[in-house]
Amino acid sequence: MLTSRRILFLKFLIVIGVVCLIITQYHNTSDIIREMQQSGRNLAALERQQSSVDQLDPAAGNVQVAQELVIPTEKAERVSEALNLVSFNESSSNKDDPELTIINKVREVTKCLDKPLLPKIQQRGDYWVLYNYVMAEKRHKCHESITYTTHGDYSFLDNVVPLLERWRGPISIALHAPGNDFQPTLDSIAYLRDCTSPLVREFVTFHVYFSTKHVPKQVPQHDKVLQDLYNCSMTPPYFNISNDQMYKAQKKLLYPVNVGRNVAREMAQTHFVLASDIELYPSPNIITQFLKMISVNDGPLLGKNPKVFPLHLFEVAANQQIPENKTLLKEMLDNGTAVPFHKRLCPGCHNVPKSKEWRAEKETQDLHVFHVGKRNGYYIHWEPIFIGTHGDPLYDERLSWEGKSDKMTQGYALCVLDYDFLILDNVFLVHKPGIKVYKRDAKRDILSAKTNHLIKKIIFPELKALYGVRKGCAV
Repeated sequence: MLTSRRILFLKFLIVIGVVCLIITQYHNTSDIIREMQQSGRNLAALERQQSSVDQLDPAAGNVQVAQELVIPTEKAERVSEALNLVSFNESSSNKDDPELTIINKVREVTKCLDKPLLPKIQQRGDYWVLYNYVMAEKRHKCHESITYTTHGDYSFLDNVVPLLERWRGPISIALHAPGNDFQPTLDSIAYLRDCTSPLVREFVTFHVYFSTKHVPKQVPQHDKVLQDLYNCSMTPPYFNISNDQMYKAQKKLLYPVNVGRNVAREMAQTHFVLASDIELYPSPNIITQFLKMISVNDGPLLGKNPKVFPLHLFEVAANQQIPENKTLLKEMLDNGTAVPFHKRLCPGCHNVPKSKEWRAEKETQDLHVFHVGKRNGYYIHWEPIFIGTHGDPLYDERLSWEGKSDKMTQGYALCVLDYDFLILDNVFLVHKPGIKVYKRDAKRDILSAKTNHLIKKIIFPELKALYGVRKGCAV
């Protein structure tokens, strides 16, 4: 009785399998594969039953059942061809798409892990942070791009579109919005997303932070913010806003620049990040060129020391267009309409090793490492802006923009850890047009003196305890 029931059950399974195979005759190749995936459990069950039937004794009258479980040869061949076709198409696609090949090689080189893009509210020292408060629509796997990470307040948001037009990749920006600065910050984000380039919605993720002593009166949850379209006939909220009009200035708050830098960098989805300032515009196609170089993975890239990739920085006159490539940049340097960054403010802070040789070198098609430098000797106070990773030291959040020296402590850590600075040959950053000149600021001088005391007496001893010391390294 038990054996008869088992045979009946097996026949029932056989009928289901045969019906499924007949149905697949009327589907294309992709349909066949889809049906197989959806029927995976049943096929697996059939396979287990097939194994059991193969062990049945023919003498016991079970040969017919075993024969009925065999998939017809013609249908089996069609399934096999479908699987081979999918495999061939995938391999051919990878081979025919150079960009995909490069990205896959970057994944192999970096061995990075993907990061989700999720909103959250957390306290960070003396600040509340709305992480991923307004998120980009496009998501990125860790090896697919580079994230430009930056900071500011809403008065700097006029830089977002020109920055995006040159970067054309993910941007993570942390905005300081204490007290009454919060609402115009939200309005500015809405204007950018609804009234300017579609690249804003696609690529830019906004984070917002403010002091625990200056919390805005109302803070909507992330899924309740920006629900209505912005009236684009209105003037952008960030247009012609002076510092004196802002809550921060009225309350005499310092700008916590390194909180913003760290928040924006930590939330980047990609392995590689360019931690920069929002007024520094990149030369075009950096992402594509850089990832291609990483995928080749030879020469200095194989060095055992930790490494970052500094970019040369420049300023151009207020009436000039930002150069599109190194060739045009060299022409502007020759005629004086472009100068090295902060040449008239702090030339030693951004004097890149082998800068004269870099300037003399002609532009080439691909991106390469021009020189491997160190932050010591003549460059002991160098403040490089570079493409790095999430593994690099963060910025000290006790330092403010007004107090200056806000990147020096990170520079010391990089030096002591024996970082190699792989200076790139054809890419660069250019400040928003307008060459800066030195202006005496008595208030900043006082704050700078206090910052130097803080670094010397408190932060530097901490750095030595945590990272150690190395000859030639200083803050």
